[in-house]
Amino acid sequence: MSPTGSIAKHLPLSEATYYIMLMLVTPRHGYGVMQQVDQITDGVVKVGAGTLYGALSTLEKDELVTMVRKEGRRKFYELTERGREVLRCHLGRLELMVDNGRQVMGTKPRGE
Repeated sequence: MSPTGSIAKHLPLSEATYYIMLMLVTPRHGYGVMQQVDQITDGVVKVGAGTLYGALSTLEKDELVTMVRKEGRRKFYELTERGREVLRCHLGRLELMVDNGRQVMGTKPRGE
């Protein structure tokens, strides 16, 4: 899938932005995003508060995420449809990179 110009300008995503967006497929508040990234990566990837809130601000400005509700001080964010498209395109890029790496290195996918 080749991204259109409006999508392509957001690619490639940084590792932190990728994980933040991935966690916002379902609505989450900032601290929940940090916890979930830590959990899903077994602690390999850490997203600090400064990185998270800076990225959320940019993603919201670029209309890739939107605040869906507020509970006290917690703001819950979720990917927009445009954000989902950017994430899908980035996943395609990652799959291509992994496939190319395996081909060149002569390795097989995990579990094979």
